[in-house]
Amino acid sequence: MHFEYPAFGRIVVDDERFDHDIVLDDGELRPRDKGPSKSLKGRYGHTPLSAAEDLPWSKPRLIIGSGYSGRLPVMEEIEEEAARRGVKVEVMKTEDAVRVLNESDQTSLNAILHVTC
Repeated sequence: MHFEYPAFGRIVVDDERFDHDIVLDDGELRPRDKGPSKSLKGRYGHTPLSAAEDLPWSKPRLIIGSGYSGRLPVMEEIEEEAARRGVKVEVMKTEDAVRVLNESDQTSLNAILHVTC
């Protein structure tokens, strides 16, 4: 898959435009379901990424694109769960995550890409 992050609030994968966060899970794309983390929004000022969500743990690397400015809160429990599962988590701005995805063997990683903040 080829990823592009052309503008705040939008990501393009193989010429298909997405205006919402996406998850790359074992080679398949799906929208991120923020629902399980919504109750934490008041504490962070933004819906964080929490272990309550359906996260893609099936690969040895999990790339997290934390938004245009890198402001997506990623809860510490993500690192704890990753360590328990033997998954290396790499959090970076979404622009950098897209670059990593395009330069990497995508069969060895999963990703969560936040398109705003």
